[in-house]
Amino acid sequence: MRYIRTGSFKRLFSIKRRSFGGEVPKESDSTEEDNNETVKIVPISEPSQRLTWKCLSYEEISDATNDFSSDNLVGKGGYAEVYRGRLEDGQAIAVKRLTKACSDERKEKEFLTEIGTLSHVCHPNVTSLLGCCIDSGLYLIFQFSSRGSVASLLHDENLPTMDWKTRYKIAVGTARGLHYLHKGCPRRIIHRDIKATNILLTADLEPQISDFGLAKWLPSQWTHRSIIPIEGTFGHLAPEYFMHGIVDEKTDVFAFGVFVLEIISGKKPVDGSHQSLHSWAKPILNQGEIEKLVDPRLGGSYDVTQLSRLAFAASLCIRASSTWRPTMSEVLEVMVENEMDKERWKMPGEEEKQEEFWGFEDLECECDSSFSTSPHDSLSIKSS
Repeated sequence: MRYIRTGSFKRLFSIKRRSFGGEVPKESDSTEEDNNETVKIVPISEPSQRLTWKCLSYEEISDATNDFSSDNLVGKGGYAEVYRGRLEDGQAIAVKRLTKACSDERKEKEFLTEIGTLSHVCHPNVTSLLGCCIDSGLYLIFQFSSRGSVASLLHDENLPTMDWKTRYKIAVGTARGLHYLHKGCPRRIIHRDIKATNILLTADLEPQISDFGLAKWLPSQWTHRSIIPIEGTFGHLAPEYFMHGIVDEKTDVFAFGVFVLEIISGKKPVDGSHQSLHSWAKPILNQGEIEKLVDPRLGGSYDVTQLSRLAFAASLCIRASSTWRPTMSEVLEVMVENEMDKERWKMPGEEEKQEEFWGFEDLECECDSSFSTSPHDSLSIKSS
């Protein structure tokens, strides 16, 4: 297998080995050009945070997965496979392996991005990187999420219907994780692919944001980044990103709004007729008939106040104008605070007309509902 950016790998892992168990190093000055962007290979980290991941040998992960047995294959995508395994100390792990058939430099760079991003984040609602391996391929090692993804539990007809309490917990937990990425890190992290298949669940159903292959760092002095090509998943793409490649925190906010609608309704982001979930939900939200959004499988068993909060938060997040979308801090205020100040979010008449005119969903109807410009879109994680 051919590897790119050899110097970058060596710098990343030599810093890791020198620093294991000690203070996190300062950000490397090394940069690389990517689509006219300057990309830092080793991101800065939170002050005094200690590294908790390590480099594993190929023999260790091969033994853990029984030589990558097909019986341990729990997920497969366009460029990666995920295997479950168990280390010698008994810890359950998930090993994400770049498939040998993949020779695309962008996919290899996404693996490097995921390592650089996840190696220095620490939050209960963000997946933890346990280690990695660069022997005989590229591998990322995570804690194994025995419950699978939100998508697998929400849409699998062979599983019991997800109850309302769990749905609300997932929505709030995911919001907290995203807020951490935007505000709790030294440099803001824009995930760019927030969706139900990328939210994994722990044994106690705590959500964890995963799959950082498309993530971008946003320096504090920058208002946004302009990125080409457009990557992500149809049904979740914010208008300004889809049309102009503009990426900032509001890009993730829009996708989060779609995710919340999926949690409420049990519907997929794009249905069989190619209609996007947010285009279906907008008229219902505007008319205030939020009970029509609720998954009928719940049989009316849901908390009315919590529904009102989630629906209102979603309605703000999926606004066409990023200016009128809330930050994740404000989203959390709407979702969990005692009072909702709806007047604060009322848009001027002219802005409301533009929202009604906006036909973004028409651009998505031409595409197959399962299509994504992200290689991660077909990577499904089975629950055990």
